[in-house]
Amino acid sequence: MSSAQHTVAIDLGGTNVRAALVADDGTIVDRLKRPTPHADSEPTVILEMMSEIASSSEPGRAVIGLPGVINHETEGLVQAPNIPKAWIPFLKEAWFEQRCGYEVSFANDADMAAVGEANFGAGRGERDVVYVTISTGIGAGIVVGGTLVRGALSGGEIGHTVVDIHAARESRPATVELLGSGTAMNREARIAGFSEQGRDFVELVRAGHELAGSIFYDAMFAASIGIANLCWLVVPQVVVIGGGLGRNIDLVAPIVRSVLDEHGPASSLTTRIVVAELGDDAALAGAAAWWKAVGREATK
Repeated sequence: MSSAQHTVAIDLGGTNVRAALVADDGTIVDRLKRPTPHADSEPTVILEMMSEIASSSEPGRAVIGLPGVINHETEGLVQAPNIPKAWIPFLKEAWFEQRCGYEVSFANDADMAAVGEANFGAGRGERDVVYVTISTGIGAGIVVGGTLVRGALSGGEIGHTVVDIHAARESRPATVELLGSGTAMNREARIAGFSEQGRDFVELVRAGHELAGSIFYDAMFAASIGIANLCWLVVPQVVVIGGGLGRNIDLVAPIVRSVLDEHGPASSLTTRIVVAELGDDAALAGAAAWWKAVGREATK
């Protein structure tokens, strides 16, 4: 396989930075992972990992996934709560291009994962795909006819949409994320007196614990309302659900299905609800199809 068929992919998280060399078919050829160095004044670790992962190739392009809002007109980061604040002035496509020598595109990490699942994962072969990650937070991406739906700013932030107007008026948790994420589930579990969190709590649900099941249902109902709202905007052939909590598809899918049947558009009765196939690699794989999905072609 020639070097022109490779893309460098970066997935920047608050805990770790991951880098990969990705083939055009989404296959990860090589990968690196390092802790995010919050004490560093500049994001040079990303440049170092880009150089290392591409040492045996001349990829010609890179996609950097960031956990925040991207301004696609200024080609920079607008907001990212979990990465070093000192890095934000340097997180510009041009800053990286000048130092690595090839084209760079920024991507919201959920958008990047949506492109990955739509092209190489559970949504491949379908025209319209909604991807939702249910984890610490809730993110989403929409791919219609192979094109990522986005504006000047990265969107699809279904987690921040309000689903409880009464709670919003009283400044209580009112959004899809504050009611339907893993963080929300853990909060309610603690209030109810559970010491179990995350995976341990889900195992209580799977074992049939009544109160745990009720807390889990309430959280997934809120997440499912968010998914139904997305389906009203774009009636997809498939909803792909990922994230640490979302991957418990045996527990999550029945709730999503019932909410879609009752509150979604009639056309969503045929919408498939499936678990993400690529797991944590969805964003990395998405780099291979990113340029086409955003209507941008490499020129170098």
